Amino acid sequence: MAKALIIGVGDGLSASLARLLARQGYGLALAARSIGKLGPLAAETGASLHACDAADPAAVTALFDAAGAADVVVYNPSYRIRGPIAELDPAEVQKTLQVTAFGAFLAVREAARRMLPAGRGTILLSGASAGVKGYAESAPFAMGKFALRGLAQSAARELQPKGIHVAHIVIDGGIRSARRPDAGDDALLDPEAIAETYWQLIRQPRSAWSWEIEIRPWVERF
Repeated sequence: MAKALIIGVGDGLSASLARLLARQGYGLALAARSIGKLGPLAAETGASLHACDAADPAAVTALFDAAGAADVVVYNPSYRIRGPIAELDPAEVQKTLQVTAFGAFLAVREAARRMLPAGRGTILLSGASAGVKGYAESAPFAMGKFALRGLAQSAARELQPKGIHVAHIVIDGGIRSARRPDAGDDALLDPEAIAETYWQLIRQPRSAWSWEIEIRPWVERF
C-alpha cells in the first residue's frame, strides 16, 4: 500500500487531500501542532494522527520515524503576521519564518533521507502568491513564502534527477471554507479542486514533471 504523510492538517485543503488520497487507497499519517479536532477525519480516512511542532527539528525527525516510510510527503503549515515593517514584532516575524520556511526544510530533509535509498517519492510544498509577489504590510509572510519557493526550486534541481519529484504549488486566492463560503460564482478556490491538482502532480509521469504550478480562481487578478 502506498503511504502519504501530510503535515499541517486542518479542515481545509489538507483535509480534502487526505480524503482524496484515502479514496485512492493510500495509507495516511496526518500531523498537526494540535490534533484534538482531527479525530473525525482520522476515522473517516483510516489515518494515524501525530502531534508535531513543524519548526522543531527533533519533533520532525520523530514524526517521520513514527509515521514510517511515505511515498508522498505534503508540507502545508504556514503562519502569518501583518503590519507596517516599523511596527512588527521580531518574535512574530521569526515564528513566521520558522513555520513557513524552516519547517519545510526540516520536512524535505527528512523525506529526502528516506526516499533517496529507494530512488522515488513525491514531495509537495504548499505555497502562495506571496511567494512570487510581496504585498504591502505583509513582509514576514512574503519572506517565508519566498524562502519556501527557493527551497522547492533548489530541492527539485537536486532531487528530481535522483527520482524524487519535488513540486511547489502557488495557491493564489482565497480558499472556500465553512467560515468563508462561496457566493456561487467560483470566486474562491474549492479545496477539493486544489486537492485534485495535488493528485495530478503525484501522478505526473517522470518524463514531464512540473517543479511548480500556479492555481487561482478564474476571476483572480495576477
